[in-house]
Amino acid sequence: MNNPKDILLQALISEKATTLQETSNCYVFKVATVANKLEIKKAVEKAFNVKVRVVSTVRVKGKTKRVGRFEGKRADWKKAYIWLKEGDKIELFETV
Repeated sequence: MNNPKDILLQALISEKATTLQETSNCYVFKVATVANKLEIKKAVEKAFNVKVRVVSTVRVKGKTKRVGRFEGKRADWKKAYIWLKEGDKIELFETV
């Protein structure tokens, strides 16, 4: 997993993520479930040319859904909260 595209799957934009971005310079990404904090940190630094201060991860359990009498389960996924050093910003989020 040397390619940042294999680790950082998509940026998550929500009310909570926007508030964290404005108040504490924190960005939220959906990441690969097998990626660890060190790999996530290196991928963000390589992809956006910034310095990462702290990485926190959360494993999100997939919901159980029903369609009529059939029941299925959505896939589990991983979310990463990434705090950057003072003065660094990710330009991708500034245009949203």
